[in-house]
Amino acid sequence: MDIGVLLPTSTAQWGADGDPRELIAFGRRAEDLGFSSLFVNDSLISPRIEALTMLAALAPVTRAVTLGTAALLPFLRRPVQAAQSLASVDLLSGGRLVVTVGAGFPGRFGRPLYDLSEVPWPRRFARLDETVALWRALWNGADSFHGDLIHVTGIPPATRPSRPGGPPVWLGGAAPAALDRTGRLYDGWLPYPPDPADYASGLAAVHRAAAGAGRTAGDITPALFVTVHVGADASGGHRALEGYARTVYGMPLEELERIQALVAGPADHVARQLQRYVTAGARHLVLRLATLDLRSQREQLERVAELVPALRGQAAFTAGG
Repeated sequence: MDIGVLLPTSTAQWGADGDPRELIAFGRRAEDLGFSSLFVNDSLISPRIEALTMLAALAPVTRAVTLGTAALLPFLRRPVQAAQSLASVDLLSGGRLVVTVGAGFPGRFGRPLYDLSEVPWPRRFARLDETVALWRALWNGADSFHGDLIHVTGIPPATRPSRPGGPPVWLGGAAPAALDRTGRLYDGWLPYPPDPADYASGLAAVHRAAAGAGRTAGDITPALFVTVHVGADASGGHRALEGYARTVYGMPLEELERIQALVAGPADHVARQLQRYVTAGARHLVLRLATLDLRSQREQLERVAELVPALRGQAAFTAGG
């Protein structure tokens, strides 16, 4: 069972007096507290430390934690250059990189980014799959790639990652097509469904698609992205999530909780809710801390760390039962 934390790389999560250089110490503290992974997200919607820059900064100052993206938006970068950058982070971390990718969402969180990147919106999922296929080809030494949408020839010798074949690539998303593609093509699944029952049914669909492609369930890491806040009572947790939803997404909590996994309240309540996802099959939790300044982020990190042993114990019990 792996439990990781999303670093607060967005300016909306630093607070007015926050210093982003403190993120390095934050990541090191998370590792010392027993978290097994550090993740960063990716966007052009709001100011933030760029995802791969953050991971490159963390690579030499951490020891064993997985470094991951949740999720990287490949269309923001030229495919060959992105392959080199990812291989470089994997090398600098000694093979600790995991790359979750996504194609973006309709509306203001996705379509404008395609316009900024001068990449067509149509066929974005096919483009995502081909980009990942190109990365894997380059990481294995190919000097050309010919897909339906991406054609590259005469590629100079590329940076090779630490691991043969490159870092694992996971897919974010829970639409039926995403479940099928995860099972057939990807090394892991990182969704954020509000209901654990939807996680269980989605994971079953991923496993069916994997079997149809001649793969096994063990070929795919079942992960979960979930926003958490540990506080004294349920009402305080609800207020924290409401403020987070409006500040980060510009929408009320009732709208956000229809599409994302969010858990808040006293520690025992948060643990029970997360354990429902563990029972549903999740084996790598990526926890986003729902606070809006670095001091509160550090406080939440300490509180959430106290839940880690129980969650790992639940995973062991579920696997053994």
